[in-house]
Amino acid sequence: MAKILSKVTEYAGRVPTALRSVDVMRKAGLVPLHRPDWMVHALVAIRQYGPIAGAAKVAAHRDHTRIGIVDELGPLTFHQLDARSNALVRAWAARGIGKDSVIALLARDHRGAVDTMCAIGKMGGRLLLMNTGFAKPQLADVAEREGVSAIVYDEEFTDLVSALPSDLPRFLSWVDSESTADRPVTLEELISSTEDRQVPVPRKPGSMVLLTSGTTGTPKGAPRQVRSPLAAAQFLDRIPLRVNETTMMAAPLFHGTGLSQFILSLALGSTVVLRRKFDPEESLRAIQDNKCTAVVVVPTMLQRIVDLPKDVLDSYDVSSVRIIFVAGSALAPDLGNRATAYFGDVIHNLYGSTEVAVATVATPEDWREAPGTVGKPPVGCRVVLYDDAGVKITTPHTVGRLFVGSDLSFEGYTDGRNKEVIDGLLSVGDVGHFDEHGRWFIDGRDDDMIVSGGENVFPGEVENLLVEHERILEAAVVGISDPEFGQRLKAYVVTASDAELDADAVREFVKSNLARYKVPREVVFLDELPRNATGKLLRGKLSELG
Repeated sequence: MAKILSKVTEYAGRVPTALRSVDVMRKAGLVPLHRPDWMVHALVAIRQYGPIAGAAKVAAHRDHTRIGIVDELGPLTFHQLDARSNALVRAWAARGIGKDSVIALLARDHRGAVDTMCAIGKMGGRLLLMNTGFAKPQLADVAEREGVSAIVYDEEFTDLVSALPSDLPRFLSWVDSESTADRPVTLEELISSTEDRQVPVPRKPGSMVLLTSGTTGTPKGAPRQVRSPLAAAQFLDRIPLRVNETTMMAAPLFHGTGLSQFILSLALGSTVVLRRKFDPEESLRAIQDNKCTAVVVVPTMLQRIVDLPKDVLDSYDVSSVRIIFVAGSALAPDLGNRATAYFGDVIHNLYGSTEVAVATVATPEDWREAPGTVGKPPVGCRVVLYDDAGVKITTPHTVGRLFVGSDLSFEGYTDGRNKEVIDGLLSVGDVGHFDEHGRWFIDGRDDDMIVSGGENVFPGEVENLLVEHERILEAAVVGISDPEFGQRLKAYVVTASDAELDADAVREFVKSNLARYKVPREVVFLDELPRNATGKLLRGKLSELG
């Protein structure tokens, strides 16, 4: 009886969240109450095909004539995307690839990547999203661990793919050369030579595996599935995306940031503008030419945009932009403020991880009041702070470890391991605090903290200050061994090309703004900081640079 009452209480507690989620989705146009048949179709499609193919099916059902994606080869309607993935499913089936297959995708952002994602969902296979910045050992290790059945890749990655077994089936998703000698079959060849009528519904929906950033070793596989049809509200609650708009997808699709917003854009019936490689000025041109209402970036991309010369920035019309969606790594206050000055009050700073997806979102209002904040949890998300003993922290401005719970959280890595769990909430590996208004702030990774002379220093605080210097573009701070203090701070700095700045000036700048123990003892000047393909700083590689 006690168990029954507990379950009843649990479900009753979810009702307000469910009702609020429905209302959020209604306002976005995702749940049109005047068309209950559309709602039913959407629920069925997601359950049958999984989040990616299901979202594409929803969009095609809503308006099959609308442009679904625009890449460097031109536009494709939602109907064309549906038909192309049907043909690809049939072509693969003829080659023995189907519902039990694990397909690795190593590709830039273009139609071939979208075709692959949708086809895998329709055939009930597993999509493994490979990082385009992998080295050969990482690619080989991940492919073996995940039991890859075939790989789809862009021709530019041919040498990288040579690290995989020679008998692994290969398909080219993008071709740069005209030569066809010794070349694997292309997706375009498969699609154009195969019937594109509807395919049977798979026994189970397609699934996908995202990979962690792998900044400290071989990336772990994080299976993702949408367990609730209301999960989209976690993004839409604090980010005002709407149906039938246009999204510029600068962030790569293999990364959680790009993938989540791509799926959501499909579900909303919005056009997605894709480019294979990020170029800051070309992104502005794409925004202007396609009248994009939303732009999805990681902070390093936003940095490169606002670092463009003023005359270049002023030559593009970006007035259509309502939302700049930033995620993937920390957004420095100075960068967010510069982006706001150019684009207007449109910055939406999302904090999350591969494992939990969404934790908090800062709206433009949050950012104006507290630059650097990651905002508040949206509907369906819960964020709690614990100390090292696992005791909940309820006092503002007290640093602790962050734990998150939501319907989008994963249930463990593909190798059987998991993150630490407290009270049903998952550790994100970060430390942070909240203020008296309930806004959250991330102080850094829990393993990045530097203890110098008995004082705790989080690199992010010093880094954020350094980039406020008018001559410093980027900065990274690490701790190195010191016989007297245990650790001392070492700063790696990237300056503007015409900047005249020495180590003493950098130290003096920090000393005049922060406590003395936060002043770097050493300063190294670099042309650029080491980052992975999604812009995350590779702190472990800094020591190799001096």
